[in-house]
Amino acid sequence: MNFEGLIIGFAAFLLTGLFHPIIIKCDYYFTDKPWPLFLIAGVAATAASCFLQQTVVSAILAIFGWTCFWSIIELRKQRKRVKMGWFPENPVRAARPDAGKKESQ
Repeated sequence: MNFEGLIIGFAAFLLTGLFHPIIIKCDYYFTDKPWPLFLIAGVAATAASCFLQQTVVSAILAIFGWTCFWSIIELRKQRKRVKMGWFPENPVRAARPDAGKKESQ
């Protein structure tokens, strides 16, 4: 039997589920400012996956990289969800007088 597909599928499921709370917390504490970190991690992981010989590890690293890329989009969407009231806004950031300047531009 070949379990590589099951392992890769489980890793994709796990990484996707893991990144949902990461995006929510990231937006709560930092807004969408850390998107370059997700870009760097995504490029590094995707590039590294091209040079690995082991299929499962390479695939999991590529999934991680593309999940980082997707997180950049989700950070921006999360900002909109907070504005619609679907998720709480950080009260410390909301209380600052300059809190809405950049977002309204």
